[in-house]
Amino acid sequence: MKIRRSNERGYADHGWLRSYHTFSFANYMDPEHMGFRALRVINEDQVAPGHGFGAHPHRDMEIISYVLEGEMEHKDNMGNGEVMRPGDVQRMSAGTGVVHSEFNHSQQNGLHFLQIWIQPAQRGIAPSYEQKAFPTAERQGQWRLVASQDGRDGSVGVNQDVNLYASLLSAGDQLAAPPSRHAWLHVVKGAIEVNGETLRTGDAVAFNPGEDFAVAGSEASEVLLFDLA
Repeated sequence: MKIRRSNERGYADHGWLRSYHTFSFANYMDPEHMGFRALRVINEDQVAPGHGFGAHPHRDMEIISYVLEGEMEHKDNMGNGEVMRPGDVQRMSAGTGVVHSEFNHSQQNGLHFLQIWIQPAQRGIAPSYEQKAFPTAERQGQWRLVASQDGRDGSVGVNQDVNLYASLLSAGDQLAAPPSRHAWLHVVKGAIEVNGETLRTGDAVAFNPGEDFAVAGSEASEVLLFDLA
């Protein structure tokens, strides 16, 4: 397994926005970390109250947002307008082109979220949008499928052969990895043990097909697991 430590990530401070980049993004370029399989971006963003990303375009990218703290207001030119909260997963297929904005919905509290980009299996599709809530009880102490190519088990559908799982762990919880191919495990918050290695907030680890691994909570933690072709 190959570990990617939090403090090795790219970092940008724009005042209203502080952003950590697991993979190369914007002005952060690292040829050794351009993505993992179809996974292209994991940005951990912290947005000041009342600020956000104004209307901007995307095309031919699967964009997943995952809120950790606060509320995120989304609007797009497809007519969608939603407020995301912790436990919500949003998927936007940019396809032939979409324009959207993302703002901190609060004037008092910060917004902390992950934005994930996945390269699509098929380019030039019609843009689309989907958002679902995954209650704490569905993620506590177990793997909850939150995104998949076929949208099975109530997950959001993604235009790529990927399974994205979320889990909340208490100290002492242990989870065997679900069946996976190329796996990328990202620690959203807390601390976990993986095959004898301690991983903390922002750390990640990659596995090749056939590598066995198990996850144990060292403290209250949240993790995302990407199973990629």
